[in-house]
Amino acid sequence: MFLKRLQADFPEFKFISGKKFAFRPPKTIVLGPAEPFYALLTLHEVSHAILKHETFRMDVERLRMESEAWEKARELALRYDIEINEGLIQDELDTYRDWLHVKSRCKKCGLTCYQTPDGVYHCPRCENLT
Repeated sequence: MFLKRLQADFPEFKFISGKKFAFRPPKTIVLGPAEPFYALLTLHEVSHAILKHETFRMDVERLRMESEAWEKARELALRYDIEINEGLIQDELDTYRDWLHVKSRCKKCGLTCYQTPDGVYHCPRCENLT
């Protein structure tokens, strides 16, 4: 019932089954396997499509896009009477926070680096020493 209503409300999107939940720009929503939070995870991917999240240049933009998609998913959850599980949302966001933390650490000294718009990470300590 939920999926049929979603497809009727968003006919511009293509819904396909896959191994994990994902949004494939510009209009494909990949539905992962049945699990307790199936509907909420589906709404999150639909949110990416609604928000037209297609690419990002800097890694922090990806985290921003994930946060925006979860905000939109919260709105949609109210519309579809889907339970919002904040623990799941924060766990999902933590995967991106952790990814960004690891990716931004300097391999030489461990300091947190900064990323420039060209996508390159720079260490303020190591780059100033050389």
